[in-house]
Amino acid sequence: MERIAEICCDSLEDALITQRAGADRIELNNSTHMGGLTPSIGTIKLVVENCQIPIVVMVRPRGAGFYYNEYEFNTMLSDIEFIVEYDIEGIAFGCLDENREIDKVKNKKIVDILDKHNKDAIFHRAFDCVKDPYKSIETLIDLGVKRVLTSGLKPKAIEAIDLLSELQNKYGDKIEILAGSGVNALNCKRLMDETGILQYHSSCKIWRKDPTTVSNVSYAYADNPNEEYHNIVSYEKALEFVKAVNEK
Repeated sequence: MERIAEICCDSLEDALITQRAGADRIELNNSTHMGGLTPSIGTIKLVVENCQIPIVVMVRPRGAGFYYNEYEFNTMLSDIEFIVEYDIEGIAFGCLDENREIDKVKNKKIVDILDKHNKDAIFHRAFDCVKDPYKSIETLIDLGVKRVLTSGLKPKAIEAIDLLSELQNKYGDKIEILAGSGVNALNCKRLMDETGILQYHSSCKIWRKDPTTVSNVSYAYADNPNEEYHNIVSYEKALEFVKAVNEK
């Protein structure tokens, strides 16, 4: 299998920067500062029309966790039915039950839709909230999920080298493992060398100022000193990340 550098994008601009930097795949979101939410149809349309590299679209109806009620889950299904009409590689999703286990019923419904439309099923970092990673990854394999994005149940992937290595060695021939969270040009070689994982996910973000963020009221989501700023993909960071992933 080839090495893959995937970059998390919030916008058409991010996606174009990612493509120009030579990344292998785009994960398209909205609000990555909230862990990534479903992007707008307009964003998906423009990215598909302007990018030639594979695109994975996040479907996540809200922030916080991954235990969805019927209103939220039906919204996810409706979004997916629209999104799969576009020329994308797959959908990133993840549903857990109240016990922090893989919700087999909800996830199977999503996988069945994706199979019907020949799109890849990618389980996102909801995986990092499960109690038992071994039982959970075996459930995902049984459901027909192609790939799982994980930091090895730790805040940063570099903190979970032992588990990531074990998951890759035990299950890497049955499901693709994509390592993400805190992955960058400085640590991906160590992760590759010590885990054997070949796919890496990074945000490659920098700050851009919006002078209208804080005035009479504040719409800031970042802490001091970045209250007036929002994230975009850095071309330089993306270029360094792609180079590091592909360095022999």
